[in-house]
Amino acid sequence: MLDKVSSKINIRNKYKEEYGILLRLGLPVLVTQLGVIVVSFADTMMVGAYGVEELAAAAFVNSLFVIAVVMQIGFAQGLTPLVGALFGRGELEEAGKTLHGGVQVNVAVSVGFTVIMGVLYFFLDRFGQPEELLPLIREYYLIVLFTMLPMSVFNTFQQTCNGFNDTQMPMWMILGANVLNICGNWLLIFGHCGMPEMGLAGAGWSTLVSRYAAAFGIVLFFFSRRRYRPYTAGFRSKDSLGALRRRIWTTSYPVMIQSGVECLLWSFGAIVSGWFGKIQLAAFQVVNTIAQLGFMTYISFGTAASIRVANYTGQSDWRGVRRIAFAGLHLNLLLSTFASLVFLLAGHWLVGCFTSDAGVIASAMNLIVPLVVYQYVDAIQLTYCNAIRGTSKVKPLLFISVCTYIVIGLPVLYLFAKVFDWGNVGVYYSFDVALLVASVLATLIFYRIVRRLER
Repeated sequence: MLDKVSSKINIRNKYKEEYGILLRLGLPVLVTQLGVIVVSFADTMMVGAYGVEELAAAAFVNSLFVIAVVMQIGFAQGLTPLVGALFGRGELEEAGKTLHGGVQVNVAVSVGFTVIMGVLYFFLDRFGQPEELLPLIREYYLIVLFTMLPMSVFNTFQQTCNGFNDTQMPMWMILGANVLNICGNWLLIFGHCGMPEMGLAGAGWSTLVSRYAAAFGIVLFFFSRRRYRPYTAGFRSKDSLGALRRRIWTTSYPVMIQSGVECLLWSFGAIVSGWFGKIQLAAFQVVNTIAQLGFMTYISFGTAASIRVANYTGQSDWRGVRRIAFAGLHLNLLLSTFASLVFLLAGHWLVGCFTSDAGVIASAMNLIVPLVVYQYVDAIQLTYCNAIRGTSKVKPLLFISVCTYIVIGLPVLYLFAKVFDWGNVGVYYSFDVALLVASVLATLIFYRIVRRLER
């Protein structure tokens, strides 16, 4: 009897320890993500204050770029379990070599995405968007196109630092860049302090400058800090990186595709919302921005769980792997409840912060209920997808993404929005269906992977 009581107390203490570690790792990531949200809020608020057409044009362009941006982020996330496992084993020089190979591969992938998005520019008039928005869309699109490369460099160093259990340094870098972005928006969108009034294009130029500043800052900081010297020695090694680059590609491309396929559904949702006019498209953009309050929180602690799973995987501690995934789920479900209460109680106020247009506000408020359902299923799937990433056994993520977001998500979205004529409300309910399927599949696959690894 005493042994059972002692065992329960020990398990409870281990969970408390994991909660503390997750909070220590996850809070800086959360602050970083909140900084991203603040910039997204500021961009949407400032562009929305400038005009509804600018807001709708920004929604369309961002819905196209978000696929490439998130795929770049996903590709960089493939580094975290690799360097996290090396960190867990104390192989610091090898971790530095992995970063070097990661920079090379990530930059090559970013150049590829820039070329693809550059070709897509010549087909912007084929997406069925309102004719009056096309001049705004084209100008903003070209500016954002040239922000892809610095984002890739920043993402590579950020994910590597996360794998080293340092989530604070990237936090300060992104917060500084965000302040620069907001100030640039204020100056260039409205033409304050003698600067030209550039409207939506001003928001684009501000984003470009801040992303280059973030990339330059994190590289400079990494190579100048004493704590990173063991890694920089490996980074400067003259050893061949061919095999390492192939390993990084093998680990990273499934995460990249999974992230991109997921975003494809949201981008298609923006396009479909645009079929119902600029009011529904603008409302979709506003609610998507608000939805980041939940998403960025869950992904922060999902990232923390991924780091810890990678550390435990490096030590072959499978009980610890299970415990950290479950602890991450506890935190994310608690946070999803808090986010849902915010959306239900303060939804009208939040929407009103972005636009004063009565039509946009009314359309956005219709999306609050599906947005609340969204929180819980998103929290579950983000927790377990990140836990899968931490094991480095990431190929099942391809199955999850294709099954969930293409085979199920796209047809359901079209059915709800177009066939049932629910418009952007149908778009959001289709997200709920897709995320529910993703949460179930990710949970089952994670525990299957762990069972196989411990044999």
